[in-house]
Amino acid sequence: MKIRTRKFLGAIALLVLAAVWALLGMTAAQLPWLAESGWRQAIYYVVAGMGWVLPAMPIVSWMQRPDRA
Repeated sequence: MKIRTRKFLGAIALLVLAAVWALLGMTAAQLPWLAESGWRQAIYYVVAGMGWVLPAMPIVSWMQRPDRA
């Protein structure tokens, strides 16, 4: 697969990942045990805000692989 195609598919995958992550994050933020505590919310939002990076890293490294000769 050419790098151009991988970048296109990777960009779509990253957009889907971000959308699904945001929707799941918003859903989880409404849980009663989380909504009642300010410090739990702060920790949750830091973890949820940075957490999408881990699943995105393999996608980005796949996108950046050079073409085969």
